[in-house]
Amino acid sequence: MSEARAIGRDRGVFLSRVSWRAEGPGFSRWVVANRARSGPTRHLLRVVGSTFLTLLVSALLVFAVELIVRGSFEQTVQFFQQPYRPGWTTIVLFALLIIFLDALLGRPYQALFIIAPIALALAFVGSQKAHYLGDPLYPTDFLYARQIVEIMPLLVRQRPLDAILYAGAALATVTLLVAAWRSCRRRARALSIRGRLTRLAIALPALAFFISIMDYATYSWARDRLQIIPIMWDQKENYNSNGFALAFALNVPMANVAAPKGYSKEAIEAAVSDWFGPVVAPAERPDIIMIMSESFWDPTRLPGVTISPDPMPNIRSLQSGHVLSPEFGGMTANVEFEALTGFSNAFLPYGSIPYQQYVRRPLPSLAAFLKSQGYETRAFHPYQGWFWNRTQVYSSLGFDRFLSEEALPPLPKRGPLASDDALIDVIIGEAERADAPIFYFSVTLQGHGPYEANRYPDAGFRVEGPLNDANRDSLVTYATGVADADRSLAKLIDWASRRERPTIIAFFGDHLPPLGPVFVETGYMGGYVADRSAPAPQLAREHETPLVLWSNRTGPIHEIGTTSPAYLPTLLLRTAGFQHPFYTGLLGPLHDRIPVVDRNMLITADGSATPQWARSEDVDPRVRDYRFIQYDMMFGEERARSLLFPEIGPAPSAAAGAVVQPG
Repeated sequence: MSEARAIGRDRGVFLSRVSWRAEGPGFSRWVVANRARSGPTRHLLRVVGSTFLTLLVSALLVFAVELIVRGSFEQTVQFFQQPYRPGWTTIVLFALLIIFLDALLGRPYQALFIIAPIALALAFVGSQKAHYLGDPLYPTDFLYARQIVEIMPLLVRQRPLDAILYAGAALATVTLLVAAWRSCRRRARALSIRGRLTRLAIALPALAFFISIMDYATYSWARDRLQIIPIMWDQKENYNSNGFALAFALNVPMANVAAPKGYSKEAIEAAVSDWFGPVVAPAERPDIIMIMSESFWDPTRLPGVTISPDPMPNIRSLQSGHVLSPEFGGMTANVEFEALTGFSNAFLPYGSIPYQQYVRRPLPSLAAFLKSQGYETRAFHPYQGWFWNRTQVYSSLGFDRFLSEEALPPLPKRGPLASDDALIDVIIGEAERADAPIFYFSVTLQGHGPYEANRYPDAGFRVEGPLNDANRDSLVTYATGVADADRSLAKLIDWASRRERPTIIAFFGDHLPPLGPVFVETGYMGGYVADRSAPAPQLAREHETPLVLWSNRTGPIHEIGTTSPAYLPTLLLRTAGFQHPFYTGLLGPLHDRIPVVDRNMLITADGSATPQWARSEDVDPRVRDYRFIQYDMMFGEERARSLLFPEIGPAPSAAAGAVVQPG
């Protein structure tokens, strides 16, 4: 034992001496030199590893976003494989965003807790919008986020279990994200000041470069080299080709509407001189009532389906033609914009909402003109005035009063919404008390989707055809709403037919209803939503709604055919006996020649179609002048104002602050 202790003691002395010698000045110099040589190498390896990991994470995130939006693994893989699509450019952009936010947050990869949830949530919302409305998600959609929240109860009524699952999933996701954020924040090493400044020096110039090339209205050599090709005239293809993130970014400058090619002071003066003429009014100014019926359409058009009894016998006997709506399944405000102003969505950026984005000053409208002719101008809608920004818009369009839900008496409901019949009673009551000629414009509400089963306990329609039970019940609900709208119009016409005052009534549907599963199962449509660039027969099938134009002096006006809603002011003023330099002077002959001006197609009176007309250099002079004048009045210097639209009053600066009376 003592020998073992001695050996151990000697070994300890030996090791101690070795250690002392190793830690001497020579060894220290060797360690310092070795560290100096290996430091840059380790730093380089860390940078390379960090860059690779950032790109990998970005690639996975972009792939997940595209997979959610496209709904197809194969199409998502193709997006990255095809060299003319900017999939890899998107990955680099996401990597730069991660680097930039990490520099601000002071921890590596903390940015993922912000970027990933936002990107994935936007992708999910975009996929749902495309599924139900047929359009991608645009930045401007967030201007009416409040509208979506307000109609959420209707959606919950139709799919309560899905609503509970979504709410639970959202709550769980937020909880997990917060917990993961706090955990990673504690464990992750803090970035040095040098590291944060380096990241900012890399990311900021690169992100600024990306921002500079996102204005689709200007040419960019660099954007073309990166395979980012703005396809603003076909947003489905824009999102398909450029990917969700870049296409979304390309739509950010949508509020800045570029002047059409050829627009100038001289062009406006030439257009005005061609169409200028005096305003002529009839000896007796007729009352005019315009009803835009929510989602009104003829469900008997469904192939192989029989609905009994006929849900719209009155409108069928009175029908004048069809309105070819620029929308499908929603976006009522865009149809309303055309019907009141005579301006066309075809001349505005794809996906824009004029009521939300562009109506910022007094604009020409049917209401403004008739107000200048001594009319009492009122708008009616049994929902809240802020919806679609209607209170401010109606002021800009020249309405005296807007009777929204806040100003109307409590209206009886039919299902969950104010009934069409009750709204017609309000209109009749207001008209009976009017001393001056009236122009009343009403947007109904009862027909709004979704069309859940048993919405109307007294539904009395029988539906036969190739439909499952859920779709059959949905169609019964929809047909019941159509019948209610039909009866309410019959009531209005019966009242007007007994009046001594001349009265004109226009009635039309704003767009087809969101009956996607019914359309697909019956074979009426190939998908849940309309094809925006379909050939003319399909375009008519997916966008036509019934139009009635009736007078208590002459009865229904037949054989109008199919027309864009922007021509409704023209048709009404012609019927009333007015002449107007724009509505009957320019739009009158244009309607007779080209009754449909759609974003993707012009259709002439003989049925000839010109697809993708806006991309052609050879545009009909009347359509060109129409576009110039609309741009001039909405975004330009209003050179056409004094001659074509004297009724809209003084310059915008003098009219600033005017607010429509709410009731």
